[in-house]
Amino acid sequence: MKSEKKRIGVFVCHCGINIAGVVNVPEVVKRLKETTDAAVVIDHQYCCSDPGQNLIKETIQKEKLDGAVIACCSPTLHENTFRKTAARAGINPYNCEIANIREQCSWVTEDKEKATDKAAKIIKTLIKKVQYDEPLTPISIPVTRKALVIGGGVAGIQAALDIANTGYPVILLEKNPSIGGKMSMLSETFPTLDCSQCILTPKMVEAKQHPNITLMTYSEIDSVSGYIGNFKVKVRQKARYVDWDKCTGCDICVGKCPKKVSDEFNCGLSERKVVYKMFPQSVPNRVVIDAPNCLYIQKGACRLCEKHCPFNAIKWNDKDEIKELEVGAIVLATGYELLDKQRLGPYGFGKLKNVVDGLQFERILSASGPFMGEVKRPSDGKVPERIVFVQCAGSRDPENAMAYCSKICCMYTAKQAILYKHRVHQGEAVVFYIDVRTGGKGFEEFYKRATDEGILYIRGKVSKIFEKGDKVIVWGADTITGKKVEVEADLVVLATAMVPAAEKSFAQLMKLTQDEYGWFTEAHPKLRPVETLAGGFFLAGASQGPKDIPEAVSQASGAASKVIILFASDTLEHAPVIAGVDEDLCSGCGVCIDVCPYKAREIQVKEDGKKKTVKVIEVLCEGCGACSAACPVGAAQQKNFKDKQIEDMVKVGLE
Repeated sequence: MKSEKKRIGVFVCHCGINIAGVVNVPEVVKRLKETTDAAVVIDHQYCCSDPGQNLIKETIQKEKLDGAVIACCSPTLHENTFRKTAARAGINPYNCEIANIREQCSWVTEDKEKATDKAAKIIKTLIKKVQYDEPLTPISIPVTRKALVIGGGVAGIQAALDIANTGYPVILLEKNPSIGGKMSMLSETFPTLDCSQCILTPKMVEAKQHPNITLMTYSEIDSVSGYIGNFKVKVRQKARYVDWDKCTGCDICVGKCPKKVSDEFNCGLSERKVVYKMFPQSVPNRVVIDAPNCLYIQKGACRLCEKHCPFNAIKWNDKDEIKELEVGAIVLATGYELLDKQRLGPYGFGKLKNVVDGLQFERILSASGPFMGEVKRPSDGKVPERIVFVQCAGSRDPENAMAYCSKICCMYTAKQAILYKHRVHQGEAVVFYIDVRTGGKGFEEFYKRATDEGILYIRGKVSKIFEKGDKVIVWGADTITGKKVEVEADLVVLATAMVPAAEKSFAQLMKLTQDEYGWFTEAHPKLRPVETLAGGFFLAGASQGPKDIPEAVSQASGAASKVIILFASDTLEHAPVIAGVDEDLCSGCGVCIDVCPYKAREIQVKEDGKKKTVKVIEVLCEGCGACSAACPVGAAQQKNFKDKQIEDMVKVGLE
C-alpha cells in the first residue's frame, strides 16, 4: 500500500440527462469539495467527448495529479477510454478509476435526493480506492498466429476464408462429415430465390482448396486451455472407418451397403445407407461408416462395402484420434438447431406425419431432397392441395417456449409459400401470423410479392392442430375479425423457433457465458458485438442469436477482422490486475488452486525443498478474485483490490 497521499482529480459527467436528469451534479461536486481531500473536483457535460477528454488531460497535467476518478457510466463501456486519456496525461492508467453513477445510480431510481446522495458516496469510495492503487504494467505475451474456427456452416466458412486470405493459417472444424451447415439443407434463399447450393458450394470448395485452411470434419472439441494468443486445444477426430487418403468418393460402397437408417440431412423424411455421404455436394466428398448401425461393427456380419471397394479404403480398425492444436484465436460459429418438437405438443409436431417444420419443408422443396423437388406429403406421397404455414411456432411464446423472435421465420415462410405456389399452381397457401417482420433489404417487397401471388395471410394464433381422416385440421383465431377459424389442410408447415446448437456443457468447456436461452453473450451488444468477455474468443453467425444468411456472413467477416487485428502484433498485453501471492503468508494449502476457474495457480517447492507455496501463472489469471475470497490466511491478494483497500472503501460508503 502507498503511504503517500496522492493528488486525485475527480471529473463528474452529466452524460446529457442520463445522469444529470436524476443526480444533482452541481450538488455532488459541492459535497465532494467539502468532504474529501480530492485536489480537483469538476464536472463536464460529456466527459467521453473529445473536449471532455482534453479537459481531463489538461487538468491532470496542470494540477500535477497522480490519480483520477471519472464519475460516469459503466466501466465496461468507457474504462479503457479514460485510462488511455490518463496515460496520455502522464499518469499510470491503473491509477484511473471509474465511479459508475449511471447504471448503478441514476438509472435505477427516480428519487433525485437519494440518487444524489448515492452518487456522492460511490465517488468517495473510488477516491479511497485510487489512494491505494499501485501503478501497474501490462503483462506482455507472445501470439500464435493461427486461428481455429468451430463450425463449418456459412458463417464459419466465411470467417475462415477471410482470415486465410490475409495469409494466416486457419483450422476449420466441423462435427459432421461435411462442412456446409444448415444453409446446405435449404432449397432457395430469400429474397432473391437463389439456389442455396449454387451460392454455398463454391465457398465450400474454396475453403477445401485454400492453402491456408485445414479442414477437420467429423471432429469435436475435447478440451481447451491457455489464454488469448496461446490456446491449446484437444480435438477428437471421430473414427470414420474409411481411409480418406484412399477414398475417392465413388459411392460404390454406398450402393452395395444393405442397411438403411433415417437420413438426418433430410430431417428423417427419407433413409440413407450406413455407408454414406451427407449430401451430393459434400466437402470433403468422402464417405463415412455409421458405426452404431453397421452390421459388421455391431454384429460381425456383412463387410460388403469392403468387398466391393476398388481402392481398399475401408478401415475397420479405425479409432478416435486426439489431436492437439496450438492457436491464438478461436471463432465460434456453432450455429443453431430447431426447437425440440416435444415442446410443440398442441401442434402435433412429431406425432402427425403431415405436420413438418421449416427445415423439413426445405428438404421437400430441394431438388436433392426426398422427393427430388416435387412437393409431396410425407405420409402418402400425395401432392398437397392446401398447405397451412404457422409462424412463431415456439417463438415469441414466453409461457411455453421461447420469448424471443427467431427473426428469419416471416421471410422463409413467405419464400416457402411462393415456391409451393410455383410448384403446385392450383395449390392454396394459408399463413397464420402474429405480425410480419420484414427488416432486411428487399424484404418488404418480397413479402408484398407473396401476397400479390395469392397467398392468404390470417392474422391470428393457432391453438390446436389435429388429424381428421387424411386431412390436418388447424384451429386458430382471426384477431382482425375476432372470429374463430378452422382450416382443413393437406400439410402443415411450422416456422419453428431457432435455438442455439451449442450446449451448456460446450460453453462451460470454453468458459464462455450464455444468455438465459443458451446463446453466447457478446462483450457489448452495440460496441463489441463479435467479441466475448473472454479474450481471444469471437462470435460469428447464429452462435450469438437468430440470424439470416447476410447477417451471419457479415458478422463472420467482423469476427475475422478482429482475429486479423489480434494477429497483427508480435505480442499482446494482458491486464495486470491479477491476484498475486504473499509467500510469507502462503502455507501451500492449495485451496486457491482448487477454486481458480482459469487454472492460473500451481504449487511450487522452494529451493530448500521443504516449504511449499503457490505460484501464479500471470498470463492465465483474469483477476476474478475467487482465490482471494477462498484463501484462509489472506495470502492471495488481488492487485488494486486488496483487503485493506476494500475495507476502507466500504467504511467510506457507510459514512
